[in-house]
Amino acid sequence: MEADAAAPPPERPVRDRYFDTLRAAALVRVVTYHTFGWAWAGMVFPSMGVMFALAGTLMAKSLERPAAKVVKSRLRRLLPPFWFWGVFVVLAMLIHGWLPPWQIIYWVVPLGDPPGNAWGEQAWEILWYLRTYLWFVLLSPLLLRLFRLAPLPVLALSLTPVLALNFVWTAPDNRFGSALWDLSTYLFCWLLGFAHRDGVLQRLHPVLVAALSLAALGYGGWYAFSHQSDYGTYDLDSNPLAQAFWSAGFVLVLMWAKAYFRIDFARLTGFRRLDRTVTVFNARAVTIYLWHEIALILAVPLIDQFWNVPAFEKYLPLESQWFMFGIGWVLIAVFVLVCGWVEDVAAKKKPRLLP
Repeated sequence: MEADAAAPPPERPVRDRYFDTLRAAALVRVVTYHTFGWAWAGMVFPSMGVMFALAGTLMAKSLERPAAKVVKSRLRRLLPPFWFWGVFVVLAMLIHGWLPPWQIIYWVVPLGDPPGNAWGEQAWEILWYLRTYLWFVLLSPLLLRLFRLAPLPVLALSLTPVLALNFVWTAPDNRFGSALWDLSTYLFCWLLGFAHRDGVLQRLHPVLVAALSLAALGYGGWYAFSHQSDYGTYDLDSNPLAQAFWSAGFVLVLMWAKAYFRIDFARLTGFRRLDRTVTVFNARAVTIYLWHEIALILAVPLIDQFWNVPAFEKYLPLESQWFMFGIGWVLIAVFVLVCGWVEDVAAKKKPRLLP
């Protein structure tokens, strides 16, 4: 009994601050892009490719446990925050004249794009990411088995589907086709997460990684700029093939560097406020992603009211998008405080204002 009493408490799992920082940066980039619409933002930092790669490595780690339990746990963590957010969005659309079709079932389990009206489109159009993530979670037990049969060949061939959709077979213009495009676009990044977790990347020679990365970036960048007339822009979000290859080359370096140089950003803990911010971003990632568009939508009428205050009109840059960007983050912080607790409940934790 005395020995048991003297035993130290079990250590809590240590967070990988490198991955946490990448996820926080990806979320900031998403909000920035949706505020300013900069076409070049995706080339500076392909946030969705980064997020899928991080999710892939965490999924591979989790699948050391029984697959059914892992999938159930992922669904439990994802769906309650989505349902909570969806209640407000669906009610708002109903108030604004939306008559839901039978496809409203996708607001319960987003295996396909949930329906909605044009009034709420800016809020619900971001759900493609949750739908794609959900499908990757469901497919991961099979994908991981396939990957481990021949890691490098499977990783290389994972870019084949997006090439096939682009040059061989056109996917139907419906929910199935949209899901197929997104899964094909980010399959390589998801499998990169597997490759990192299984130690495949750290065995690759730096010269090979540099050559493969530059080749992918070069092809993705060339395709984006050479097909602007087809897509109306070089924005990667409008061009799945360019997105797939640019993200592949960019994320390959990030994941390989993590494995090869054993980067952990452990020194981040020495900067308490920055470390705290990264912690909050990761613990409230779903909340930030779901609510950020609504925050940006609400920022516009809120700033309109500022014009009625003479001092605000005189001294504040009310016409600046940067000002809207700042107000948007203030509203995101409010949503994190008011709605973030749902993520705690979904994870079977005690609800808290901030983690």
